[in-house]
Amino acid sequence: MGSQATEKKTPRDLLSAHGKIGDDVVAVRANGKVIDLHTPIDPTWSLTPIKASDPEGLAVIRHSTAHVMADAVQRLFPGTKVTIGPAIDAGFYYDFDKSGGGFTEDDLRKIEVVMAEIVKKNSPFSRDVVSRENARRTFSDMGERFKVEIIDAIPEGEEVSLYRHGDKEHPWFDVCEGPHVPSTGFLKAVKLTHVAGAYWRGDERNPMLQRIYGTAFPTKEALDEHLRLIEEAKLRDHRKLGKELDLFLFNEGAPAMPFFLPKGAFVYNQMIDYVRNMYESRGYQEVVTPQIFDAAFFRKSGHLDHYNENMYRVWTEDLIEGVEPAKLADVLRADSAGIKPMNCPSHCILFGSRRRSYRELPWRVTDFGRLHRYERGGVVHGLSRVRTFCQDDGHVFCTREQVPSELEAFLKFFYDVYRAFGFEKIAVKLATRPDKRLGSEEEWDMAEDALAQGLKKAGLAFEVLPGEGAFYGPKLEFHVEDALKRAWQLGTFQYDPNIPARFDLAYIAEDGKEHRPVMLHRAIFGSIERFFSIYLEHIGGNFPTWIAPRQAIVLTVSEKVDAYALEVQKKLADLGLRVDLDSSADKLGAKIRNARLARYPYLCVVGAKEAEASTVGVRSRERGELGAIPIDVFSAQLVEEAKPPKA
Repeated sequence: MGSQATEKKTPRDLLSAHGKIGDDVVAVRANGKVIDLHTPIDPTWSLTPIKASDPEGLAVIRHSTAHVMADAVQRLFPGTKVTIGPAIDAGFYYDFDKSGGGFTEDDLRKIEVVMAEIVKKNSPFSRDVVSRENARRTFSDMGERFKVEIIDAIPEGEEVSLYRHGDKEHPWFDVCEGPHVPSTGFLKAVKLTHVAGAYWRGDERNPMLQRIYGTAFPTKEALDEHLRLIEEAKLRDHRKLGKELDLFLFNEGAPAMPFFLPKGAFVYNQMIDYVRNMYESRGYQEVVTPQIFDAAFFRKSGHLDHYNENMYRVWTEDLIEGVEPAKLADVLRADSAGIKPMNCPSHCILFGSRRRSYRELPWRVTDFGRLHRYERGGVVHGLSRVRTFCQDDGHVFCTREQVPSELEAFLKFFYDVYRAFGFEKIAVKLATRPDKRLGSEEEWDMAEDALAQGLKKAGLAFEVLPGEGAFYGPKLEFHVEDALKRAWQLGTFQYDPNIPARFDLAYIAEDGKEHRPVMLHRAIFGSIERFFSIYLEHIGGNFPTWIAPRQAIVLTVSEKVDAYALEVQKKLADLGLRVDLDSSADKLGAKIRNARLARYPYLCVVGAKEAEASTVGVRSRERGELGAIPIDVFSAQLVEEAKPPKA
């Protein structure tokens, strides 16, 4: 073993020996793991260089930048304690325990200046493996109590490593798994974006920390483009658009539970109707199920053991009458009824309500019932994370042999719908067994393999997310990229052999014996509310004609053409089109500005010339000025454009 240790070489040395290292290489993938260039490894390992522009390289840059930011913070604000600083999808953050209040915008700019000084010195990052006792003593002596907690949480047998950068005057180090860039000079484009509060370890019972967010890129051009998209995202924020376009609102009387206004409700229902109208041709039957169930029901389904903290519970007076206050919480937790957080258990009741034959399989049901989940106040966000919502929820009860064809049918359905809404870039991820789960290892092996093979057969590349499946089975997640290049997790498909067993579901097979069905959970949109928020931002509030709450508005030049304008509106409305009329005393310019702010797909201006020629002066939101068009021609065009996309 000793001779092997002396033979270890750094990835930099190994790549340099073969001429495979360039100035843009920041790390390597070695033996299935991302490792920095200065960590000694077994020279027999196969190495793949990771460039700064690669996704993995970008994560290394951002994590390294988080260290430099923490260094700058402690230089500027002595006594500030550090906690964790990971890379995230949009950049990085670091949590700090700072006395005397939080960080200001002015503080962020000062921190950026010091960070630039650290980067300019191009000091190398180095990694040292130390004993747990040494690391604990070092950080304890520094008063870094959060780091001591982190060290104590590292599993026995795992290495404890410190990463250092800086010079003799300003050395800085942190307990960290890495990897990091070779030196601070690789961090060429950095921006600190904002500050937020965050509880230590995400627990509201712990101290509130100050979290500084930032982002970093390999080049200034890439950073500038990212910042441009951030500004565009602010303009497209669905909460802002929801208010401007009279779509929905929130009220403290029902925290994190949206109220949809008429225009928003129209879009919401159009979305539901779009998939609902395709269900019959795809063999689905719609059902309606209750909202509240006895606690025994959720105990049977497994939700009380795996999902209780996210469930709303209700009780009657007779349940708590005479219960000692000290025991009240236990009684409510065990025996109070629950508002359903998902539809799958109630669909099991429907399947098991009578004896079923294999000839009925696959049995496909769908349910648009409301669901309720308690989300903590720190994670709710507009429509994208709410406490009451609706899913285009569906479940398929089938045999194991039918799973491949059901997955194939779902994938076609899913991609048809997303193309109709203008989403083209979709990443697929397979979430596998979590630590806390139902069922045997054999069942999980079979379920995960079925989904993986189904994706391979469909020719879809996918990423594996270890440990992120549901407690009852693995799932496929569909991550959709929007117009601002952001990824959102929406639809799902889940393979569940476990909940049917808990409800003792069975069908009579061809051999005359009872067999257990597989249950497939699937949703196209996922949460309608979440899809609404993402779609609204994707289109920037510019709903296509078919789903726009109002498709056109007739604008009068003067009161002299009011009668003709009313005639135009009525003719369009009689064709089933959603058309408004502005015959107010405002000047035409003001009417046009108001209509544009309201995002009408079409503005129809009518004056004396249009009235005389039976035309409308049409302005398209997407194509600009279209000129005078005969009313019959325009109405025919609008009727055609108002049809939902074919899937």
